[in-house]
Amino acid sequence: MHRLKIPAAAVLAVSVAIAGPLAIAQLPTVELTAGIHLIRAEVANTLETRERGLMFRKYLGPNEGMLFVFPQPDAYCMWMKNTLIPLSVAFLDAQGKIVSISEMQPQTETAHCAAAPAKFALEMSSGWFAAKGLRPGAALLGLAKAPAAR
Repeated sequence: MHRLKIPAAAVLAVSVAIAGPLAIAQLPTVELTAGIHLIRAEVANTLETRERGLMFRKYLGPNEGMLFVFPQPDAYCMWMKNTLIPLSVAFLDAQGKIVSISEMQPQTETAHCAAAPAKFALEMSSGWFAAKGLRPGAALLGLAKAPAAR
């Protein structure tokens, strides 16, 4: 029996090349509340993590989402390029009040923009906000625990 000896560096290089596009850095999480509803949100607070968002994900748990933290309030827009699951996005002002909610279809580049300056955006599974009775004007708590935008 012959064994092929492969240098460890070569194995590592191949592993990184294969896993690279699939590897997702562990993002910080924060617990938010919307009335009686508890949300576990991954935090996208850097340019890189905000640009990637929930791209390529195939599943999002029932009370899981992604919180986008922006450097300053503005009329930010979201789209669904390379995003495989339908999502709802709520744009929030600096105090956590929902300024607008949009339903977004997978793998589209349609812009969904905040109706007023927003400091945060929270993406959840499609229909989540409507199912919980949350509309513009409702407030979310726990945003102060999120890491600041970088």
